[in-house]
Amino acid sequence: MALLPILSYPDPRLHTVARPISDIGEHHQLLIQDMFETMYESKGIGLAATQVNHHERLIVMDVSEDASKPLILINPRVIWLSPERATSEEGCLSVPGFYDGVERAKEISVEFLNEKGQQQSLLAQDLLAICIQHEMDHLEGKVFVEYLSFLKRNRIKTKLLKAQRELERS
Repeated sequence: MALLPILSYPDPRLHTVARPISDIGEHHQLLIQDMFETMYESKGIGLAATQVNHHERLIVMDVSEDASKPLILINPRVIWLSPERATSEEGCLSVPGFYDGVERAKEISVEFLNEKGQQQSLLAQDLLAICIQHEMDHLEGKVFVEYLSFLKRNRIKTKLLKAQRELERS
């Protein structure tokens, strides 16, 4: 297993729409392992393949306190969104150090394939529903800061670009 580099906002590759996976191969199994290792090492609860520059419809997540409930979603598709919405603080491994409120559906129903290619469905609520919606946005080329005002988004972009330049100089 290996740690994968995570793309940082505003990297334009984060805006790539991921393509469906037609055949789950051995390279996908390795990618899933590497994505979990990267996510856990980075103290995240979800990671979309887009964030590690693999533009396929693959998400790994684990919203448990003790990293005991890994979940793999391949080609996920939202079937239903509850009309009730809630705003919660979100962060992102591609936007390190920034958190802000994003409004999302409180409950969702999603269909997906597991790592063996078996069709699955899941009714999710609370943190799991938020995480699935957040990660599915990545598959559509959308980063959570795009829900924020232009001013906030621009401030975050400026700070991250400045930090990146300072890192490159050292």
